[in-house]
Amino acid sequence: MPNPQIAKTAKLIMLATTLSLSAFSLNAQAKLTSITTSDGTELVYSSVSDVTWTKDGNLLGTLFATKGFNNVVNAIIAASPTISNTPNFYSPTSNYFLKASDFSSNGQTTWFGAIAYINYLNKINYGGSNQWYLPSVANTSSGFNTRTNGKIKGDELAELYYIELRSTGYLNPSGYIQPDFGIVDRDNSFKNEQLDIYWSSTEYAPNPDGAWLFFNNFGRQFFNIKKLGFYAWAVTPGQVAAVPEPENVALLLAGLGLMAGVVRRKQKLVPQA
Repeated sequence: MPNPQIAKTAKLIMLATTLSLSAFSLNAQAKLTSITTSDGTELVYSSVSDVTWTKDGNLLGTLFATKGFNNVVNAIIAASPTISNTPNFYSPTSNYFLKASDFSSNGQTTWFGAIAYINYLNKINYGGSNQWYLPSVANTSSGFNTRTNGKIKGDELAELYYIELRSTGYLNPSGYIQPDFGIVDRDNSFKNEQLDIYWSSTEYAPNPDGAWLFFNNFGRQFFNIKKLGFYAWAVTPGQVAAVPEPENVALLLAGLGLMAGVVRRKQKLVPQA
C-alpha cells in the first residue's frame, strides 16, 4: 500500500517542478526576450509584434566584415539573382537584376538588395528559420508616432521603436520638437542597431519607384526611391525555439534538488515494515 508521506512528498516535487517551469515561462514572455538557438545564433523575440528579430541590427554589415564582402554578395546574388516588384523606372518589366553595386561594405543596400538579403537568410535557414522577411508597413502614412496594428503583420519597425524600446520621436503628436529623440535600447536587447534609416518591404503605391522606410534617428516613417542605400533588419514570425537560459535551468535543477533532499529525509523517518 503506498505510503501517504511519500505520496505527499511526490506532490511537493511536482509543485516545485511546476513553479520552476512557470518561472521559465514567465521569463520567456517578457516583451523583449533574448534567444540563443541551438546553433548559437542570437535573436530577440518581440511580444508586441509577435516576431523574432536578428539580435544584430546590422547583420548584413557583420556578415560582410566576417565572411568577406565579395563572398557574401556573390552568395546573395546566387540565391536571388532577380527581384520581382511592381514595374517601375528601375525594373520596367517588374524583374530587377541584382548587382554588386546594390550593396555597400558597411551593410547599407538598395531596396532590391535588402529583399535579396532576406531571401539569402531563408536559403541558409538562418537561426533555424526559413520565414525571414523585411519588416512591412500596414498603416501607410508618413510622419512621427504613426499608427501601428499590434500582432497583425506590418508596422514592426514603428512598434519596435515606439512600443518595445519606448524611444522618442523628433516631433510629438502636437508637432513640437522633443528632446532625446532617436532609438534607445535601454536594456541592451540588441547590438549594432544603427541610428539611421531602415528599409521596409512595402512599396510606395503612388510611385513604385520608391518604398517605405523608417528613420531610427528620428522615429519617422517615410518613403524614398528603391535605388538608395539604407540598412536592412530581418524578422521572422512568432518566437524561434531557444536553448533555455542558464539561470532558468539552474532554477529548475535547484528546485528539484531541494525536493529530492526532502524525499531522502522523509524516507529515513518512515518506519520500516
